[in-house]
Amino acid sequence: MKPLLLLCFFCVCFNYTFSQKIDKKLTKEIAAILNGFKGNVGVYVHDLNSNKMVAINADSIFPTASMVKVPILIGTMDKMHKGELSYHQTLTYKDSLLYAGSDILGSFKNNEPIELSKVILLMLSTSDNTASLWLQSLAGGGKRINEIMDSLGMTTTRVNSRTPSREANRTAFGWGQTSPKEMATLLEMIVNHQIISDSASEKMLRLLGRNYWDEQAISQIPADVFVASKNGAVNASRSEVMFVNGKRAKYIFCICTKNNTDESWNTNNEAWVMTKKISALLWQKYK
Repeated sequence: MKPLLLLCFFCVCFNYTFSQKIDKKLTKEIAAILNGFKGNVGVYVHDLNSNKMVAINADSIFPTASMVKVPILIGTMDKMHKGELSYHQTLTYKDSLLYAGSDILGSFKNNEPIELSKVILLMLSTSDNTASLWLQSLAGGGKRINEIMDSLGMTTTRVNSRTPSREANRTAFGWGQTSPKEMATLLEMIVNHQIISDSASEKMLRLLGRNYWDEQAISQIPADVFVASKNGAVNASRSEVMFVNGKRAKYIFCICTKNNTDESWNTNNEAWVMTKKISALLWQKYK
């Protein structure tokens, strides 16, 4: 982004932020759902129709877990925009790329070919960690991705893992860190075609609309409504960001949690139940 465009972007964002109105009624309703949660939680909601918002601990820093794959996606698209990568180019998988776990890409044989587009699909749709770390490297590494985040006005959203000088942050927050407001803002910028180019933003939105992990916030939205989203989950942190575009509804929702007492992986996990309740509330309000 050129300096003049960056300056203009910040001016627009500054004025836009202060033009937003707090939805006091909805804030109280969401706060009631959050009440008693055993852990730390932050929520940011932006109704794109009324320009009203809810911000509860929205600037606090939380682990991204797999939501870090949104910044990695942006870094990868930046490389494609510059002609350094091509969406349909063939890559060669190497055993050295393996990140131990149950990922699909990790089951590939050494030297097996795969299109870059399919590696992106695996990163976003199934949250494949082997694919994600490969793309982080192809995007120029965490340092380069963080520079892009900084250029977009993100002050807390950063890649920590495998990134020089981010070791302390990696210990504190894991792979990446963000705030509910910043992660929601990144997604909203994609929706508004404000990242890289119109075509790049549209491609990212399509890719984010193919989420395999649809049993939490997405489960509360009718199947015929477009949702672009990314989840993040580790033992003590469950988070999700989503853009919902229905017949009348058009909103961004991000919830982040950390220090969760409930580290279970069943559907009754406290953070996931809370997420579903808020998602259902928002849909009923905005539909």
